Amino acid sequence: MKYVLVTGGVVSGLGKGVTASSIGLLLKACGLRVTSIKIDPYLNTDAGTMSPFEHGEVFVLDDGGEVDLDLGNYERFLDIKLTRDNNITTGKIYQYVFDKERRGDYLGKTVQVVPHITDAIQEWIERVAKIPVDGQEGPADVCVIELGGTIGDIESMPFIEALGQFSYRVGPGNFCLIHVSLVPVLNVVGEQKTKPTQHSVRGLRGLGLTPNILACRSTKAHEAILKGLNLLGVAREPELKEWTARTKVFDELHDPVTIAMVGKYTGLSDSYLSVLKALLHASVACHRKLIVKWVAASELEDIAAEEAPDVYKAAWDCLKGADGVLVPGGFGDRGVQGKILAAKYAREKNVPFLGICLGMQIAVIEFARSVLGLHDANSTEFDPETTNPCVIFMPEGSKTHMGGTMRLGSRRTYFNVTACTSAKLYGNVNFVDERHRHRYEVNPNIISHLENAGLSFVGRDETGQRMEIVELPSHPFFVGVQFHPEFKSRPGKPSALFLGLIAAACGRLETVLLDNGHVKRSVSNGMSNGHTMVRMCKNGGTMKLANGSINGVYRNGNGVHF
Repeated sequence: MKYVLVTGGVVSGLGKGVTASSIGLLLKACGLRVTSIKIDPYLNTDAGTMSPFEHGEVFVLDDGGEVDLDLGNYERFLDIKLTRDNNITTGKIYQYVFDKERRGDYLGKTVQVVPHITDAIQEWIERVAKIPVDGQEGPADVCVIELGGTIGDIESMPFIEALGQFSYRVGPGNFCLIHVSLVPVLNVVGEQKTKPTQHSVRGLRGLGLTPNILACRSTKAHEAILKGLNLLGVAREPELKEWTARTKVFDELHDPVTIAMVGKYTGLSDSYLSVLKALLHASVACHRKLIVKWVAASELEDIAAEEAPDVYKAAWDCLKGADGVLVPGGFGDRGVQGKILAAKYAREKNVPFLGICLGMQIAVIEFARSVLGLHDANSTEFDPETTNPCVIFMPEGSKTHMGGTMRLGSRRTYFNVTACTSAKLYGNVNFVDERHRHRYEVNPNIISHLENAGLSFVGRDETGQRMEIVELPSHPFFVGVQFHPEFKSRPGKPSALFLGLIAAACGRLETVLLDNGHVKRSVSNGMSNGHTMVRMCKNGGTMKLANGSINGVYRNGNGVHF
């Protein structure tokens, strides 16, 4: 097994995750099998209980692991399926050691950071690196390890020590350290300054690790890595035709498609990273330039009209100016009424709509209120005393413990209406496996009333009692799903439901449905600069948040981060 370690210095946010993902992609393109590990030095056991404002999106894996969003980048770049153990945290390591100590595994010895914590880290890395993640048998050829944080952080010191020991154990031909650092340009003199990087490397060497490569933009980066791992005679030249073609298509996009993202965490775009990636994958497949308008759900509510009428008007203008509406998942009651109003607008105005997790639940609540006349219909999450509970707490859930107690991971959804839009988008299959993360579900006792009024619950779990997919057959495209389809979207294989939303928003849904959920690649829409734009509707106006980048779609003249 060969190991590539990616570290960061000087400041955080330099792009270690993108660097690690890109390295993995290059090695895979050279014919090597690649797996990935992300090390997060925080004390949390996992990312499940962390606020999106604090840490960005919580990415969910097939096995139910709630992990750092960088693992989403790894899966998208490498088209692999990781496990919860591929995300190492300080909390996991210490819990592992504590459990061994309680069992008496250390035979009365004093348990210390060195050697017990550092040994546990090395054992974890070696064990997880051997787990197949690409659908083939046997371990991968190369494991790419990303160490979160910045060199010098006190919380990462045990990992630095462990990785230093590990590099000596596996030997120089099997371990390559790539250090991502900052080379600032001072406006006063107009030249690059390498002193911060020099200090960062000196600090790294003082901790027992010597970089093989400093991460800088280079057309020969893959050759340097292969040389450091003694793989020059094994690997082939990288085959990147698909990625090159994909970025070329992106550069040629011209006709826009505008999606209103009605959410709660619009203050931090990383909160919806996988959703934005899935929208991008689908829009490129449909040959459309994606424009995302972010709408803070609370700014659609009546109270906003009273307290900040300009903000209220701007939010509604954004919503009404969109070709499609997406309501993503979330927790808590802030902004729920605004999401309900967005679903009502999309339903009544025949605007393509996709609701994910909570987005599906609020669509059901809105239908019950507006169509069934149950004006106090609600979720017991927001009103435990409601007389018409449309959404209820799942019987197997825990109300006392937060971490790891939701319905998590890959679950099977069976189509009970085979001619529905969702089934066609998935390729007319009988069932799909998608990832979940929720504590509440649609109340099965109200299903018959809702279906008699026109809603159709076309997808259910294996028991037939848990609602997974809802559609409004009389609507051009109105779909809600309990699961999170964004987590399995890939650049070359966009999520079926996101593809449906984008296709409906640009008037191509029937074509996609006739082709069993695929988009014909022969469509061309002219030339443009290809820039994807994200706009946030806030403070009484439309603010252009980014031009040329969509939350990680980095454009520096030679590529796109999908």
